[in-house]
Amino acid sequence: MQNIENKGRRAFMGSAAIAALLLGNRAAWALEQGSTGRWPKIAPPQSPRISHVIDQLGRQRDDAYSWMKFIPTTGERTRDNLPDAVGAMLKAENDYADAILAPLAGERAKLLEAMLARASGEVAPPALEKDGWDYGSARPAGAAHAIYTRKRKGEKPEQLIDEAVRAKGQPYFRSTGHQPSPDHRYFAWAEDVIGNDRHRIVIRDNQSGDVRTIVDKDAYGYGGLVFAPSSRWLFWIWRDARNRPTRLYRTSVDGRVTDLVYEEKDPAIFMQVKRTAADGFIALTLAGPETAEVRLVSAADETAAPAVVWPRKTGVLYDIDEWNGGLIALTDTGEAFDMALLRLDPKSFRTLATLVPHRAGTPILQIQPFAAALVRLERVDGLHRLVILRPDGSEQTVAFDDPAYAIELPAEQSYGASSVMIVHQSPKSPRRWIRVDLASGKQSVVQEQAVANFDPGDYEVERLLAPAPDGEMVPITLLSRRGAPKDGKAPLLQYGYGSYGVPSDPEFSIPALALVDRGWRYAIAHVRGGSEKGRRWFLGGRKFTKRNSFTDFIACAEHLAAEGYTAKGKVVAYGLSAGGLLVGASMNIAPSLWGGVIAQVPFVDMLNTMSDGAHPLVPLFRPDWGDPLADPKAYDYIASISPYENVRAAAYPPLLCTAGLKDDRVAYWEPAKLVAEVRRRSTSGNPALLHTDMDSGHQGSADLKSEYQQKALFWAFAMRCV
Repeated sequence: MQNIENKGRRAFMGSAAIAALLLGNRAAWALEQGSTGRWPKIAPPQSPRISHVIDQLGRQRDDAYSWMKFIPTTGERTRDNLPDAVGAMLKAENDYADAILAPLAGERAKLLEAMLARASGEVAPPALEKDGWDYGSARPAGAAHAIYTRKRKGEKPEQLIDEAVRAKGQPYFRSTGHQPSPDHRYFAWAEDVIGNDRHRIVIRDNQSGDVRTIVDKDAYGYGGLVFAPSSRWLFWIWRDARNRPTRLYRTSVDGRVTDLVYEEKDPAIFMQVKRTAADGFIALTLAGPETAEVRLVSAADETAAPAVVWPRKTGVLYDIDEWNGGLIALTDTGEAFDMALLRLDPKSFRTLATLVPHRAGTPILQIQPFAAALVRLERVDGLHRLVILRPDGSEQTVAFDDPAYAIELPAEQSYGASSVMIVHQSPKSPRRWIRVDLASGKQSVVQEQAVANFDPGDYEVERLLAPAPDGEMVPITLLSRRGAPKDGKAPLLQYGYGSYGVPSDPEFSIPALALVDRGWRYAIAHVRGGSEKGRRWFLGGRKFTKRNSFTDFIACAEHLAAEGYTAKGKVVAYGLSAGGLLVGASMNIAPSLWGGVIAQVPFVDMLNTMSDGAHPLVPLFRPDWGDPLADPKAYDYIASISPYENVRAAAYPPLLCTAGLKDDRVAYWEPAKLVAEVRRRSTSGNPALLHTDMDSGHQGSADLKSEYQQKALFWAFAMRCV
């Protein structure tokens, strides 16, 4: 790896001087906003450009906004420890964004009211039954947080957690990983009260009602904690100073004993832990984009060192569970790129049989073992279907005839259950919880999401195909009011993601309905880089083919305009995180196509971030993006597509970016740099806005009102754009 040399041609300017410039006389920066009069004529902040020349692999670049980056020497980033210059910049940007968006207050309030009114009739998901206990959660009417309960049939519910109480007095609250112990004496969960995805772990003793914190900080909550089969231990994952999950610990449920089980030294490996379906093992999965290794701790000896199933090997992914008296592997070994299911010997781990062979274009997404059947979720022609495989080898398929829909297979279902619970939804069909009998395949609707003032007949869902420049056909899911004319007059919001093989499934969305009710159309562009059409679809928008994601996104907007669903200049692009890369790059390529761009915590400073070996996610995702520290080809390719590095003199559309001060995944300075550069280079006079949540990280606080408030802001901004 080549060192990066800072040539040091940085003009001398202290933090106080930068702060004074940012907060000084705005008359000196006079710039009339927007030739159409849509936006207030308020001069924006002008972030100073301070030369910071970087030599890397024989190439040179000047990152003139590098001063915006701040990583504290110790501890977390907060309002209080920001350098003066950075604090002044973020305050100036927030003040400016608030001033530009102030005229939207009325529209935002109406949108929020419409969303909350629809959600007011919402009911909780049905409880999952486990050994005679029904575990569930519900959000009381008008409440921001849920209450978790359990009950036996015929008895009153027992309250396990009132999250409103847990969240009281906290600037941020998000919980995850809620689970009972196998013997049902305990209930555990992880909670983040800081906003930086570093959790504490809490256990409730259901006999005494006592609640205690057994891990006070630095735990990883997402797939990072699980009870041992004996219920005597909790296995949990620890995050290091760089926010990487690197250690597996075992802590007694009384919190008195904690032992290190395993430590991972490779920064390119991610960790998750679970209990296998029949409670036979604790499974630690160590995985990167192109490799995996599973280590098992047997229920027969929970303090033993974990045993490796298959040693990690580049190009081989796998996951392990148990079914029908043995182990099963979901894997791509043997060029099974869309996955196959194998039966393994539980002691030697050798392959005994192929349960489901590889079928190109039919990826297996998830498995849920039961004693009576092995249920798998897979995708055919981009749409989900469920398949029930019984021990005798017979199969039964469950699918739906909607033009576009999504099926969820909730985890943690009881291994001894006689039916599987699934969730069906589409952009015009609220979530339905359906029990599917494992013996007969018979379906019964258990519950449906209640949506007030809603008739699905008022809406229409279409599945379209847009021709990409190279001939690929890119799926689009489109939601419209029924009977809406195709006259090119309707504005349209187009959402996309297209990274890491993560699909953008056609799910039900109350915020999307609120927008469509205002005469808009809502489109999901299923671009390459996702996995909607299998692993090849993912690989077709990854690394040196990443530009395909952007040209696919553009092709979708152009196709929708050509077919009369909207018109060029009436499409607002919306992307989140790596989806921010998608919309930022698409904005650079075709700025006149978009009426506006919304980039939520966007990954837009690719070249500098992927050149930061200390970043918690960089080693892990080098296979997805390339390594500009070691590979000249990767450097050149990333430099050619990174949104920040490719802003040009052009008439840019209005741009709204958001950030979280405590975000360690996509730091605030990425959108801050993009906004500053667009503001400097754009010839349109349209506003470029940055709004930073000073209390959150990559995700906002987990309450419904906060989520809807943000969507109301986005939709009101989009409406003003067109």
